[in-house]
Amino acid sequence: MARPIGLLYLTILLFSVFTIAIADDAPAYLLPVDGLDPDYYKTSCPNMEAIIQRMVKKLLKDDYTYGASLIRLHFHDCGVAGCDASILLDIPNTSEKYAPVSATLRGFDFIEDVKASLEKECPRTVSCADILTAVARDAAHVIGAPYWSLNYGRKDSRISLLEQANGLPMGRESITDLIMYFQNMGLSPVDLVTLQGAHTIGRSSCKSFAQRLYNFQGTSNADPTLNDQYLNYLKRKCSKDSEYTELDATTPTIFDNAYYKNIQNNMGLLETDQKMWVDSRTSPIVKALANDKQNLFYTQFGAAMMKLSQSNVLTKDEGEVRIKCSAVL
Repeated sequence: MARPIGLLYLTILLFSVFTIAIADDAPAYLLPVDGLDPDYYKTSCPNMEAIIQRMVKKLLKDDYTYGASLIRLHFHDCGVAGCDASILLDIPNTSEKYAPVSATLRGFDFIEDVKASLEKECPRTVSCADILTAVARDAAHVIGAPYWSLNYGRKDSRISLLEQANGLPMGRESITDLIMYFQNMGLSPVDLVTLQGAHTIGRSSCKSFAQRLYNFQGTSNADPTLNDQYLNYLKRKCSKDSEYTELDATTPTIFDNAYYKNIQNNMGLLETDQKMWVDSRTSPIVKALANDKQNLFYTQFGAAMMKLSQSNVLTKDEGEVRIKCSAVL
């Protein structure tokens, strides 16, 4: 059966966003980033990617759930002041790591282990920002996402402020707020919807969406957009705020486009998940990614993650290369 014209057109449009040649007047975020290069460590640390890939594979073999955690850690880093490893700085009650929104992040010790291995191989060479970027890519690939090439040369920030992390999305924002937030990172609505697709794996604390189950917008009732069967399941699953449940209710351990199909069936776990289906700016993108046989989602996810990894980066003498990811030199 032929695909509807509207959906076919949108699919072609989404692919064209990342295949069109970069013109002289292209937006800044589509232009090459000065200081980043795929061969940045070719001579200074040629085994960098191999070392990271080996360590990521071992970690995920021991604990598959770290895949989603490492992707999330990378997003939290890029989403504050750019991909500069500021989330990794450990300054009690001061750095981003101590913000309430960072409370459930994990993977810090693993990143430190990777850094220690690379310091033995290539002392004072590979930045923590590049490590976190590569770790997120490799973790995603191990759990089923496509493999995408990366440019390297990021430098590490010397500053990390708890207050700045408070601006990260919490799962209750309006689509307008999310679009503006992503635009500030140089990302489009297509990137927004695509990156939300990372919710095809991972978990969320029941506390983060409890209001949808019992007191939506102060009504003392459940969110009326929630699928009734899904609502009953969540109420059973979340008897305590400290419990966790999967972001993808149907295929929580498979990196696929079921997340978008769930949204169409009113089974988005977070408010922001479900809002994408009812907002006219994002619902056509959800539909395209849900109806395609995975290829579109895979292609778009890799492209969006690469764009995210180059958001507001520090290069050359704008930052440093830390010896330990948790502390400035």
